[in-house]
Amino acid sequence: MKTAILNQQEIQYKIRRIAFQIYESNLNEPQIILAGIKNKGYTFAEKIKTCLEEISDIKIKLVSLKLDKKNPLNGIEASIAVSEYKNESVIIVDDVLNSGSTLIYAVNFFLDQPVKKIQTAVLVDRSHKKYPIKADFVGLSLSTSLSETVKVNFDKPYTAYLME
Repeated sequence: MKTAILNQQEIQYKIRRIAFQIYESNLNEPQIILAGIKNKGYTFAEKIKTCLEEISDIKIKLVSLKLDKKNPLNGIEASIAVSEYKNESVIIVDDVLNSGSTLIYAVNFFLDQPVKKIQTAVLVDRSHKKYPIKADFVGLSLSTSLSETVKVNFDKPYTAYLME
């Protein structure tokens, strides 16, 4: 069974609201790094970047983070050099926060760098965490059963579904 939880208009509204929250939280930063977790997290980060560029003068550097979600201990690859993170504010972006393992490993990756601050943004937070991590910027908080999954589609029209 598939139940729609967000339509295109709602997703666009959530993107805009998250962009404003990121801007407000980083008003004094000349530049921020949006680190999107491949694939859908990166797509979500691209959409946030577009909106941030419309509403602010902050320079936005978009970074792709590649990791094996089933085996995150295999390491993380970033699309820019480590030296480019130095003393920067980083926002790690993913589409859905499930158990928290993807975000916690991504946060850990940046903890090894001399960054100014780390924040997280997700479109949907499912509230089933195995790890002590929360998203700083959330589009929708949703209580689900462990057997349910959330799928986000960023192809037009954007949609998010709860699937059993």
